[in-house]
Amino acid sequence: MTITIGRRELLAALGGAAAWPLAARAQQPRMPVIGFLGPALITRQHWLTAFRRGLGTEGFIEGQNVTIEYRSADGGVEELSELAVELIRRQVAVIFASGPPAALAAKRSTQAIPIVFLSGGDPVQMGLVSSFHRPDGNVTGFYFLATELVAKRLALLHELLPRAERVAVLVNPTNAATAEPTARDVAVAGRALSLDIQVFNASTREEIDSAFAAFLRWRPDALFVGPDPLFNTERAQLVTLAARHALPASYFQRDHVEANGLMSYGPDYADSYHQAGVYVGRLLKGARPADLPVQQPTKYELVINLRTAKALGLTVPPMLLARADEVIE
Repeated sequence: MTITIGRRELLAALGGAAAWPLAARAQQPRMPVIGFLGPALITRQHWLTAFRRGLGTEGFIEGQNVTIEYRSADGGVEELSELAVELIRRQVAVIFASGPPAALAAKRSTQAIPIVFLSGGDPVQMGLVSSFHRPDGNVTGFYFLATELVAKRLALLHELLPRAERVAVLVNPTNAATAEPTARDVAVAGRALSLDIQVFNASTREEIDSAFAAFLRWRPDALFVGPDPLFNTERAQLVTLAARHALPASYFQRDHVEANGLMSYGPDYADSYHQAGVYVGRLLKGARPADLPVQQPTKYELVINLRTAKALGLTVPPMLLARADEVIE
């Protein structure tokens, strides 16, 4: 039997077939969006790469099955809060917040969207979570222990400069979560080492210049840079000023030493970003923040720039060099 299809029926059939792909696309689920909130992201490209690798271990590839919306600010919590609200309007599935100000801004902006933070301040004391082992609410993340390393960092600086008597300490007063414990702990550690400690404040690039002018009037033997996102963003400025004034300095991240700073001791931040990416991936798969305990870094590294030491006329003790995880020559 022969079936004859008229022109009208044929066009209708072809039109229906052409509509199938459009209908299929319309029925596909929307690609999940991650809100990435933090300061000066352009200076953190290697950390962003580590974060994406962590996401990849959970099967999420940016641009293929997940979108990342980046929001960057060097301002205070108020500016970060505005950016967090933007991300919420974007209907992000998870917010990743780098640094205490970003983490606080995200938490204050939403109690529904899961948040993963990286923080150098104690997240319990800051009010981000109530417990390390089983955080409540919508927040979990990684605690750098940056402030707890103050005594260790000062001891390493003293080992490098045993004749030093005066140490200037730089903190950002607008970031109380790290500035206050740093100032407190460095004073205690300084007394134990018979060091004269004076704390200086800077919360902007211009104030960093002013702080160095104040250093020169006080005439310290060394500089101790407190942990703060601003001081990572402006690491080139800090390193340049320290070199210009022949001031040996201790930093909290290896990035400063790679930029020709003298020495650093702290956690492996790239590894923490990688682990944060893993957490974000798990939350996208349906895990609850309360089921993901707040973790602390397991890798810490001492990095010394021997070129900078020689430029400052310093001889690094052999025992200190032997303990360094990396020596830049």
